[in-house]
Amino acid sequence: MKKIMYAALLCAAMVSCKNSEETKEEETVITEETETANKDLAYASFGEEITAAGALDAATIAERYESLKPGDTISTSFVSTVNSVCKMKGCWMNLEIPGDEDVSVKFKDYGFFVPKDIEGKEVVVEGKAFLKEVSVEDQKHFAEDAGKSEEEIAAITEPKQELAFLANGVLLKQ
Repeated sequence: MKKIMYAALLCAAMVSCKNSEETKEEETVITEETETANKDLAYASFGEEITAAGALDAATIAERYESLKPGDTISTSFVSTVNSVCKMKGCWMNLEIPGDEDVSVKFKDYGFFVPKDIEGKEVVVEGKAFLKEVSVEDQKHFAEDAGKSEEEIAAITEPKQELAFLANGVLLKQ
């Protein structure tokens, strides 16, 4: 009786070992497919998980900002180039769009930050676009964070209306 039990146990062990090898092969294939997909994306993600699909280009978002009135807000995503970023912690950035102004981007609830060395890089942002009046004090604070000279900071004397964006997620092109 003991011999039959040992034989059954040995057979079960052999069968389970064979299934383990097949599972490893399947896992390897799945891992390779995932790595290939990740290489195609080539984005670092910050904040909420977002996608680049359907993001507007910089010219289109500039047109949307032209049609906004104070108090209007639109939910959107767009692709642009970073002109400047907070040098202290990466808590804001300015994005280039056609025209005289940049879009000032801040992050929802200061829940995330971006790297401080991304000037000139392409990003996709998703969130809410709106117009905002910025006080002289805030303008000077942002100028200091951006590393502007004392003369540039002293030249700020009036509040201004800016193109603002509250991002809930950012993709940084690698």
